[in-house]
Amino acid sequence: MTQATGGRGAGAVLGAATVATGLVAGVVFAYVCSVMPALARSDDRVFFEVMRNINDVIQNPVFFTAFFGAPILAAVAAWQHRATRARAWTLAGFVLCAAVFVVTSAANVPLNAALAAAHDPAAARAAFEDPWVAWNLVRTILSVAGFVCLLRAMTVRGAARD
Repeated sequence: MTQATGGRGAGAVLGAATVATGLVAGVVFAYVCSVMPALARSDDRVFFEVMRNINDVIQNPVFFTAFFGAPILAAVAAWQHRATRARAWTLAGFVLCAAVFVVTSAANVPLNAALAAAHDPAAARAAFEDPWVAWNLVRTILSVAGFVCLLRAMTVRGAARD
C-alpha cells in the first residue's frame, strides 16, 4: 500500500494528528472545568490580570506546535487516507480541527486582544468573560469531537490492516 492510500507513513501522520488534537482538546477542556470556574470566583482585577497573563504565556512554541499542528497533520492524514476505509473519519477529524482554528481565530483571539488593550478591569471582564467562556465551550466540543473522529480513523485503519 502506498502512502497516498494509507501506508506506514500515513499511520504515523494520523497518530501525530490524533495526539496533537487530543492535546488541544485537553487544554481547552481544562478551561471549561477548572480555569474559568476558578477565575469566576475572583474579583475583577484578579480575573483581568490572570487572564491577561494566561493569554501571554500560552503563546509559546509548545502550545503552538499542537495548536497549528493538529489541523495541518489532520489535513495531511485526510489526504493520505482519501482512498481508504478511514477517509470519512480522517476528513471529519480535519474539518473539526479546522473549525477549532476558525473559532479560536475569529472569536477567542479577538476577545483576548480586547482584554489586553483594556484599562478598566470591571468593564473588560464584563465584555470578555461570558462570550469567551461560550466560544471556548464551542471549541472544546469541536476539538473533542475531532479527537474522537481521529481515534476512530485509527481504529478503522487498524481493522483494515488485519
